[in-house]
Amino acid sequence: MMLPKETKNGTNRAAEAATGQAVGHGRWYNDACGTAFGLEVIGERWALLVVRELMLGARRFSDLRAALPGISAKVLTERLIALEGAGVLARRTLPPPGKAQVYELTPWGLAAEPLIQELGRWAAQSSAHDPRLPLSAVSLMLSLRSMLDREACAAFTGQIGFVIGEDSFIAEPQGRELPIRRGEVDGADAVFRAPSADVIAGGIYAGVPWDELEASGALVIEGDRTRALAFAAMFGLPPPLV
Repeated sequence: MMLPKETKNGTNRAAEAATGQAVGHGRWYNDACGTAFGLEVIGERWALLVVRELMLGARRFSDLRAALPGISAKVLTERLIALEGAGVLARRTLPPPGKAQVYELTPWGLAAEPLIQELGRWAAQSSAHDPRLPLSAVSLMLSLRSMLDREACAAFTGQIGFVIGEDSFIAEPQGRELPIRRGEVDGADAVFRAPSADVIAGGIYAGVPWDELEASGALVIEGDRTRALAFAAMFGLPPPLV
């Protein structure tokens, strides 16, 4: 494998990303395996997290910066150009009056969600995984689809809303599946409100008592509290293997 800043032919990878050049299979590893090609497409630092943040709909550049506070504007620009060149995402301009430019996943990009789910489940089986660390609102929503008890989901009815900072989502179990979409939470049976996703993740995955989170003022549960907590109980991390 070449040094981190080199491709197979010695071209600087950052310069390649800045041109929007389409990813060619074999540019890093010269390996026919689809896994190798997948890493060539989304293996750069931050690339897969950019894809993750677009899984629940189009976002502006500023939205992505806010969701990924550790990424610089330069690196985010490079990743967006490279992912667009590879066919993972596309740019479009919203109609007036906004006319904002947004980024959204192509059908091929959206097809990466099972990969993100399985990687998350695999990583959570390490004792080094810390569910108390910060995470984005989209990351939390995707984790719910990854860590779902499907039998419990099949028995659950109702809509659950989430308001996390400026983001809002609706989750509505349908059989053994958990569709989640962006949208207003009016009409939901219960709503979790928190300034950041790690507050809710603490209750779901780290075992922080819900009463304690509410008493601290970091969390508000509106509506049918019993149903809200029954929904939260449908998720859990797998036992560690290492």
